[in-house]
Amino acid sequence: MPRDPRYVPEGGCVVEITNRTIHGRYLLRPDAAGQMKIMILGVLGRAQRLYKVRLFAVSVLSSHYHALAHFEDAEQMALFMGFFNTGVSKELTRLVDWPGKVWARPYRPVLVTDEGSQIARLRYILAAGAKEGLVDRPAQWPGVQSVRNLLDGEPLRGLWFDRTEEWAARNRGEDFGHTTFATVEEVVLDQLPCWEHLSPEAYRQAVAGLVKEVEDEAALERQATGRPSLGVEAIVKMDPHTRPAKLDKSPAPRVHAMGKAALDAMLEALALVFAAYREASERLRNGDRLAVFPEGTFPPHLAFVPFTAGLPP
Repeated sequence: MPRDPRYVPEGGCVVEITNRTIHGRYLLRPDAAGQMKIMILGVLGRAQRLYKVRLFAVSVLSSHYHALAHFEDAEQMALFMGFFNTGVSKELTRLVDWPGKVWARPYRPVLVTDEGSQIARLRYILAAGAKEGLVDRPAQWPGVQSVRNLLDGEPLRGLWFDRTEEWAARNRGEDFGHTTFATVEEVVLDQLPCWEHLSPEAYRQAVAGLVKEVEDEAALERQATGRPSLGVEAIVKMDPHTRPAKLDKSPAPRVHAMGKAALDAMLEALALVFAAYREASERLRNGDRLAVFPEGTFPPHLAFVPFTAGLPP
């Protein structure tokens, strides 16, 4: 069955983005020197700066990542995600000697529609590392994790490596160092839209409350099972080519919503858009070059159809 078209409702929406590595391999595993973290933050920071995306949280575990962001439309989302996924894929060739396919599938966007869902998805992303039993507290995760930035203001800085300039310098016979053509990039996290009214200190306290809940739940889980966390030392020693024996293959929802009424309303609206998109796609395949696609979607192999409401004729 073909996947749904990329779509962000008119006016923009908070979206949770997730993706997994091929076979669930630990290709994104943080290393002791921090090179993986520096690279990922460099690519992410540059993508955010180029495409002006508001980010609220991000976590990158060894085999997958989650990000919570606001996109104005599906075009902005596609440009941002294309830059990030491609940039990370290219750098992994150097970092973990993996020249093949990196991502198991196209990234999965899930619309986050209301206040309760925004908070729940923020909490989920902040729990990365602890909820899987890898570390005792999320802040201990040695890779990319938003907790330290949101609670303590620790900058999320990395390096963007200009491989085109490196290639040109190499062809000119020039010698250069590892960071000669590197640029510092920083990921900036905004407050959740539902908590934008809070002062920075109140927002930090609200996030701290979520993190405390995560840490308490992780501690209870360790106590109940008798299994300690894996620990940072063991994590950074893992072979990044490792393929886990079992993967969670549960399908991602189209929408996150706390109430049934809100969920049903959004699903119904999406169903109408997707039905119109498939009808237009069928007409296009049958040779109708005038097939009209819904606003806010990408026709197959054609330009994005922008929203026209409010625009001059």
